[in-house]
Amino acid sequence: MLTRSRLLVALAAVALLPMYLFPLWRISLIAPQYPEGIGMHIHLGTIAGIKEHDLENINQLNHYIGMRVIDPHAIPELAWMPWIVAGIVGGALLVAAAGRRGLLYGWFAVFVAAATAGLVDFWWWTYDYGHHLDYEHAIIKVPGMVYQPPIIGTRQILNFHASSWPSWGGVAAFVAMALAVTAVVWEWRRRPGRATRRSAAVTPITSAAVLLLFLAACGRAEARTLAYDGTESCDVCRMAVTDRRYGAELVTRTGKVLVFDSIECLAGYLSAAGDAARDGRAWVTDFTRPGTFVRADSAWLLRSPGRASPMGRGLLATASEASRDRLQRELGGDALTWRDVVAQAAADRHADAH
Repeated sequence: MLTRSRLLVALAAVALLPMYLFPLWRISLIAPQYPEGIGMHIHLGTIAGIKEHDLENINQLNHYIGMRVIDPHAIPELAWMPWIVAGIVGGALLVAAAGRRGLLYGWFAVFVAAATAGLVDFWWWTYDYGHHLDYEHAIIKVPGMVYQPPIIGTRQILNFHASSWPSWGGVAAFVAMALAVTAVVWEWRRRPGRATRRSAAVTPITSAAVLLLFLAACGRAEARTLAYDGTESCDVCRMAVTDRRYGAELVTRTGKVLVFDSIECLAGYLSAAGDAARDGRAWVTDFTRPGTFVRADSAWLLRSPGRASPMGRGLLATASEASRDRLQRELGGDALTWRDVVAQAAADRHADAH
């Protein structure tokens, strides 16, 4: 191995040490009843509240919706993780000392596998807690509602704005991975007499770019907060988005956010875009909680002719069947599914074309 590659692997080992000192991840919740926010830090071997009583408060809130208590002692992965990271650090120092390319590749494969398994396990942990609820004993029951926070990014969960981002320990892990990638690429590309200064300079930049793209890919798939002051306009009809009860969004698979002033504009766009929009995530505003988004495919929809929505179709959305039924009693109209709305938009577009 090149001396600089061995040095990078040693630096990767050092870069992993802050994982023992700082939290890996931070999950925060902000709501009207918690304007300063509550949250928790996920450490290498435990979970703790950001403030003194935050974890206790989160567990009390979880009790109302039927979610299990977050008990660090009941999550076995937290006991294993310090030892796994210690093994990776020790392996890095062994590679740096031995300078054998085969050892480098083997260590890097273990590092990538452990990092991937950690992220997958984190996702499954949030999925399990957010989806498998004890509805029988829950005090607050919202049919079809799930309470999984994002891995990276933000999400609206009822009246809570949830955010999840790497903390300093997680950033240290990403830095260590960037150093490891650089060392592996240097050794993989190395040929006798062909290692140039230019390739040595370009490789770290390339590695950093790959990691930034990875973070972007894991990022926002959620709706963002809209400005209702007339500065944003619908991507279909170009009307200004001003009514907090009707806005809609489509977040594409690349993270681009398309804005719509009404549910019918979003549905019309999807029916015209076809396969090109299938990988996107559609969001509609909960009419009963203006400015709050819910997933379109899990929303409860109502077409109320007596309600003048921005494009005149009277389409409303709510997060629960009970809210939709209450609106139906008050305003009249027909209950719909999201598939019904998109199918009707496609039929209207076909009729207009002929």
